[in-house]
Amino acid sequence: MERMWSPWRAEHIERVSEPKAQPSDGPSIFSRLAGENQDEKNLILWRGQHTFVIMNRYPYTNGHLMIVPFREVEAYDALTPDEQTEVAFVISRCLGWLRRTSNPEGFNVGMNIGQAGGAGIPGHLHVHVVPRWNGDTNFMPVVGSVKVIPEALDATYAKLRRVIDEEEAVEG
Repeated sequence: MERMWSPWRAEHIERVSEPKAQPSDGPSIFSRLAGENQDEKNLILWRGQHTFVIMNRYPYTNGHLMIVPFREVEAYDALTPDEQTEVAFVISRCLGWLRRTSNPEGFNVGMNIGQAGGAGIPGHLHVHVVPRWNGDTNFMPVVGSVKVIPEALDATYAKLRRVIDEEEAVEG
């Protein structure tokens, strides 16, 4: 791999990276959905003390979950230690729920932090938990700009809710 040394770009990067005041559009979509009392309609699967789990309405694949702090923060290091602990705990729970309902062969777990990091909602941090299967990629996104999701969201929601309800009955 060749490298091109261009130190003059640092000044440009620093200038365009300076934070700019953004007008507030009010609460994020996550905060609005969490504030409604319509968890099934909004695909909210679970609520904890500091976080909740919501299904992605536009998933990469079936069972694409997001762990969202109730408090709107932009970056992981802005979370309190209690929030960080709950995020880690809930990642583990999501992995277990998805294993029981979908039997994935692997997972992608991660965060896109900030607009430059690919965050679709940069002002409200969230963790993606995406189940994966060998061979689950195909030509449709490349050739047809189409992502194939083989199961309806409400069917996936129902499966996950059953597993969560069973787990909570045992814990309860």
